[in-house]
Amino acid sequence: MKNLILVAISFIALATNAQARRKADRDTDEFRYELQCAGVGQDGTYLVKVWSYSKRGIVAIEQAKKNAVHGIVFKGFPGEGGCASQKAIANDPNVETEKQEFFDTFFQDGGNYMKYVSVSSDGMISADDRKKVGKEYKIGVVVSVMKDALRKDLEAAGIVRGLSSGF
Repeated sequence: MKNLILVAISFIALATNAQARRKADRDTDEFRYELQCAGVGQDGTYLVKVWSYSKRGIVAIEQAKKNAVHGIVFKGFPGEGGCASQKAIANDPNVETEKQEFFDTFFQDGGNYMKYVSVSSDGMISADDRKKVGKEYKIGVVVSVMKDALRKDLEAAGIVRGLSSGF
């Protein structure tokens, strides 16, 4: 009987977690976020703060990784606080829709985007980085993105042109 109860509790926990992930994906599909420089990272990386929006605070923290990579590829970020402005890796604004199948796979849970990102704040979010905005949370997470490796792999996949490939 105890085993049956443990199995039932485990199943409920897994179902709840799966539901939260689906909700997170819906929030991320819109890619609603703000990106700003958070300091100077190691060579070949950007250290950015990603402000993600979600109705559940924990969801915004996890989705910050996807949002950071998305921002580096498609938006870039403004210079501030001693940081220089950075342009998006993808110069063509249509590449996201033209290569939608690639990016759908790339940004799926556990997708290839995970190779290029790590959370720099060890999952600890300060009170200043957690704001209630209407019915949602706006969560700021510091993330390190390996932009050189990301660019190299996107070039190899034919998604973006190399820096040395002329105009």
